[in-house]
Amino acid sequence: MKKGVLSTVAFILALTAFSAYLLLDTFVIARDGDAIVSMGDVTFPTREPSGNEPSGTSGEITLPQDWEENFTDEAVWTDNSYTDKNISIKITEYREHDTTIYVADVRLSSVEYLKTALAKGKYGSNIKEKTSVMAKNNDAILAINGDYYGARRAGFVIRQGVLYRESAADGREALAIFVDGSFSVVEEESSAARELLAAGAYNVLSFGPSLIVDGKVTVGERDEVDQSMANNPRTAIAYVEPLHYLIVVSDGRTSESKGLKLYQMANFLRGLGATVAYNLDGGGSSTMYFGGKVINNPTTNGKKISEREVSDIVYVGY
Repeated sequence: MKKGVLSTVAFILALTAFSAYLLLDTFVIARDGDAIVSMGDVTFPTREPSGNEPSGTSGEITLPQDWEENFTDEAVWTDNSYTDKNISIKITEYREHDTTIYVADVRLSSVEYLKTALAKGKYGSNIKEKTSVMAKNNDAILAINGDYYGARRAGFVIRQGVLYRESAADGREALAIFVDGSFSVVEEESSAARELLAAGAYNVLSFGPSLIVDGKVTVGERDEVDQSMANNPRTAIAYVEPLHYLIVVSDGRTSESKGLKLYQMANFLRGLGATVAYNLDGGGSSTMYFGGKVINNPTTNGKKISEREVSDIVYVGY
């Protein structure tokens, strides 16, 4: 065999091996990572029964006078609801656009009960668990999949007041959840993760795009995530008013449930009163857990109903 041919074959083999390594490094090889900085001890503003409204990092918490009526002294479970002295959850199943949508209407006494958790309790690449496993390990009452930060090398990662990744993702919007319970959508390229942490951003999720900002839909009819199909299983989180949230998952890719476009999800959430809404990782990742079980039908290709392992969850609990 000629020397030039051998060189070409060697180059192709080396390129193939390098490409295989990159794929393994991105999706398979697990590596732990380290925290960069923590906000330290956190005081979460709560509304006092007297009606006094303490100041939070991003402003005062103003709640209706009858807010306490959403809660119960003891924990009360039903098939589609949960209440105790700090948490109120009501699950409603909707049918829109030939799609089943699961909506958790969540009211809290403090945003400290709206939490995040990492797969296996660790930050790093390719560290994954099913949403239901993470939920059970953290005694979650309600949980959804998060932003699957581990599938990407850039994008802000702040979890429970700890900054793990500060590299901005080009063209991506992040959702900052502040210690006073407010939501803010930020452009990563024009923001700094450390500044968000210093301003009281207790959790920052990086997936997107935003669906609603200031009560206005921010996606068009043709907007989608990368090159994904228009109709998909979806996961989203929304802010209605102080300490009142919507946590939403829609089924998709099956004969029973078509799936939603981003624009359809945005308009659906606006109809429920959302003033800020944000798209999280969807498709085969979309999973909702409540009362000890998965209540939707997660699927990657529609041929099998099963959970996908992901990097993180958003959950309600203690």
